[in-house]
Amino acid sequence: MSAWEWKAPSDTLENSFKAAGLDMKHRRIAHYLQKCGDVLRLPRNLGQHSGGMVICQGHLDSVVPIERASMPGRTVVQWDKDDCSDMGIIKVDLLGLGMLAVLKDAAYLVPQYYGEPLDYAQLPQDDAVYATIAEADTIGLFQIESRAQMSALPRTRPKCFADLSMQVAIIRPGPVTGKFVNPYIARRLGREPVTYLHPSFKPFLERTLGVPLFQEQVMKIGMVAANLTGGEAEELRKAMGGKRSESIIAGLKTRLHEGMTANGFDAAAQEEVMRVLATVKEFMFPESHAHSFASIAYSSAYTRHHYTAAYTCALFNNQPMGFYSPATIANDAKRHGVRIVPIDVQRSDWFCTLEELSGDDRTKYTGRFAVRMGLCYVKGLRRAVAEDIMEARLTDGLFTSEYDLRRRVQSIKKGELVLLAKAGAFNWTGEKHHRRTALWYAERAGQNAEPLFENIPDEHELGAVAPLRPMTTEERLVADFDSTGVTLGPHPMAYHRREMNAAGVLPAAHLKGMPDGMYACIAGAVIARQRPGTAEGFIFLSLEDETGVSNAIIHPHLYERNRVTVTRGKFLRVEGTLQNQDGVINVRASAVHILALSDIDVRSHDFH
Repeated sequence: MSAWEWKAPSDTLENSFKAAGLDMKHRRIAHYLQKCGDVLRLPRNLGQHSGGMVICQGHLDSVVPIERASMPGRTVVQWDKDDCSDMGIIKVDLLGLGMLAVLKDAAYLVPQYYGEPLDYAQLPQDDAVYATIAEADTIGLFQIESRAQMSALPRTRPKCFADLSMQVAIIRPGPVTGKFVNPYIARRLGREPVTYLHPSFKPFLERTLGVPLFQEQVMKIGMVAANLTGGEAEELRKAMGGKRSESIIAGLKTRLHEGMTANGFDAAAQEEVMRVLATVKEFMFPESHAHSFASIAYSSAYTRHHYTAAYTCALFNNQPMGFYSPATIANDAKRHGVRIVPIDVQRSDWFCTLEELSGDDRTKYTGRFAVRMGLCYVKGLRRAVAEDIMEARLTDGLFTSEYDLRRRVQSIKKGELVLLAKAGAFNWTGEKHHRRTALWYAERAGQNAEPLFENIPDEHELGAVAPLRPMTTEERLVADFDSTGVTLGPHPMAYHRREMNAAGVLPAAHLKGMPDGMYACIAGAVIARQRPGTAEGFIFLSLEDETGVSNAIIHPHLYERNRVTVTRGKFLRVEGTLQNQDGVINVRASAVHILALSDIDVRSHDFH
């Protein structure tokens, strides 16, 4: 069942059940639908900030009741954040971000392998880094990798840190619903003059081209236009993104109109100011938050640009995070010239690692290092077993066969041997052999040997010829995605390019050279679906082929006719009108079809 953020009138529970293929005439299904409706808006859980601190003078438990949280050693205050604030208790939110772990890992890898320090507090402002950002080459980067950011970046083209802070801030619900995004972009492009709703707003809106992008600017509009006090402006700030925003705005409405009238604002200007202030119902960034996020975004872009292999390795080791799956990150890294080498029981650690490229490979790839996939990507393999494999390798040298590994790693189970074989981790054990031979040996090695046979030399086992044929390309792809979620060979679409060319399907990389307004047909694996609440029912799809990522826009009417195709198709072909404007490329779809290309279990990140 789909769970889009934006709901059309037809997006009822009953229609979702029908689209999911459930028989609504079945008594049990009908009863289940009724129960779903009964519990739909009941409270689900006690919400709590995962990294907050509450501070007061003296003993906190003498001021507010404290209860134990579910995690050992953690406690929760029983008042909500607004009540704490009203009582003058300091609340500090500590934001835990996966990207901070990526940057920390990269800061360890770069000095170790590249012999260079990496101090994020001292990064130079690099024009080449900003150029990659301006081209929307941002897959795997912090905060600027979403489809909405990629659509804005080629237009705003950030050239310095202040520009990047504004870019991070603008793709938020507040600026979007306040209709600030398009005026800001038009003014950045020089297509619209910079104007101000009132001359008194110029001092604090000039640097953002007359458009409010930060919380403080909205608060300042209220203070300047209506003479709000600092306390009243703080009430306005509390309304931002909060559930009580409408009541707070309503309580200030009379006060705002009286203040604006006294300051000479006419009726039209007052109405526009109230519209701007109403955007506090949605979330906007404080300026300090935007600067912090821009700093992390630039650090991620700088690290990827200068130390691509180290950044990719760190990104692999901190999944899941961000918009894209490891498969998409791997494909993007390969397009940037990084060699990624497969899981191997002879060389892989639990986490992904870096390996120095040989002389021949250095001419084929960017940089000096390849990324070795870690055993953590073998689905179902226990970390303790992987560590035992690493220990056995360190103590007694490389493994000579599946039987040798089974004998030296006592903790491994037969099923885990099979998992390693299916993932291709035994392909280079002893004499090179294909996966089905490895699967055959893994099945035999995994059987418990009774005392009579436990000391039989491996060569007697290896002499038994496996009767299985090698996997086809398709079967290897299916095995890769099933066992690790990543394939290091060609993209699945590459095997069908001749067929796609014959059908008039354009590769993603070719769209840039196509004129705006032409008919276009694109196809690929669906890697992301979005139907944001601010987009009035439009759905945005990202399709990946072997050359890159293309984007399609699905009209609500087209979606209604193709619900199952849009929401469940793993490989899609989309036809429509190409939009190529200011370096931003989309296909406005007129038709969408499922491509029955493969049994590969491609996973998309569906952000609702």
